[in-house]
Amino acid sequence: MDEHKGVRMAGRVHGSRNQASAGDLLDLVRTGRATTRGALQQVTGLSRATVGQRLDRLFRAGWLREGAGGPVDSPLGGRPSITLEFDDAHAVVLAADLDTRHARAAVLTLTGEILAEHAGPLAVDDGPERVLDQLGRWFAEVLARAGHAPAEVCGIGLAVPGPVDTGTGRVVQPPMMPGWDGYDIRGRLARAFGEATGAGPVPVLVDNDANLMAYGEQRASYPDCSAFVLVKVSTGIGAGVVVDGSPYRGIDGGAGDLGHIRVPDGADALCRCGSYGCLAALASGGAVARRLAAAGVPAASGSDVRDLLAAGHPEAAALAREAGRRVGEVLATVVTLLNPGVLVLAGDLAGMPFVTGVRELLYQRALPRSTARLEVVTSRLGEQAGLVGAGALVVDHLYAPERVEERLLALGV
Repeated sequence: MDEHKGVRMAGRVHGSRNQASAGDLLDLVRTGRATTRGALQQVTGLSRATVGQRLDRLFRAGWLREGAGGPVDSPLGGRPSITLEFDDAHAVVLAADLDTRHARAAVLTLTGEILAEHAGPLAVDDGPERVLDQLGRWFAEVLARAGHAPAEVCGIGLAVPGPVDTGTGRVVQPPMMPGWDGYDIRGRLARAFGEATGAGPVPVLVDNDANLMAYGEQRASYPDCSAFVLVKVSTGIGAGVVVDGSPYRGIDGGAGDLGHIRVPDGADALCRCGSYGCLAALASGGAVARRLAAAGVPAASGSDVRDLLAAGHPEAAALAREAGRRVGEVLATVVTLLNPGVLVLAGDLAGMPFVTGVRELLYQRALPRSTARLEVVTSRLGEQAGLVGAGALVVDHLYAPERVEERLLALGV
């Protein structure tokens, strides 16, 4: 445990070590920074009695449990300290990852394990009501398969392929989501879940799919990376950025929209956003599919290109490598600006031809200092990255120190 880091955390949240709340104690335990009563006293400066009183509230809520005894630090021996653990069995989370033509829904534990999952075709063009109603029904299905009751759900996370104002949960002028601009996604999905299961209201959080993929990958595979970038190349192109463990979204959710950066030689390429010359119009899975279709190869979407790449189709591989070079040229600027430690390439195009093309241009154009310690890799979580990120977003929101206090008061403990 890094005790000094814990002290800084407590002081940063509340301004004084002596003001650490039950929520702060839960955060220290949940993140592994202090996992015994003695360590909590040391980190927060609270008395033994006060720590005990605040922990008792968390035990009564069912959010903490006692684990095994820890090592005995004293050379004189004595009883080992009882460790404290976040009890991830007291609730579950629902998550969905919505793409342009298909979607995935899952039920997860509070520590991110997927218990049951459903994937199927679902066209975002069908509009928010039909799509969200279907997700509500999928949620009922995965809950039943996992053996959990609707009342056990503490929250829902949704990843969408467009820019999101996270304060309202509404998408803002999404190029690939016609009919969704400004729609009350949170309210409608909560109602759809209730209609499908009979459950009461639950909180719903919505974020961009690349943001949540990045969050899931960073949390699960690269927790020590303080500057992390994921680029998703499917029907469109988007990037998620995680800095010091938190998604970076910009002032209104527009950060990471790589697909709409203009590229010099694309003046004749019309993008779905209505502009000419966007990177997505030239190097996305949709763009590659259009070029293949024009050459007589059946392909209508990024997922079709993915299938062709998996089958070793030579023309698809050549076009994917060319797309990778175009994306790599833009990423050279991104890497120079952000200096990340890890760059993950994900989505339908993220196979070896595309990755090779990205690396060719990225290492050629970026400063050597910016790439000297950079890992350029493909996704470890694959198609589950958005689900894991959406689940983590909900858990981090619900168990943030200030929200823990609100929820404990609502529970009467």
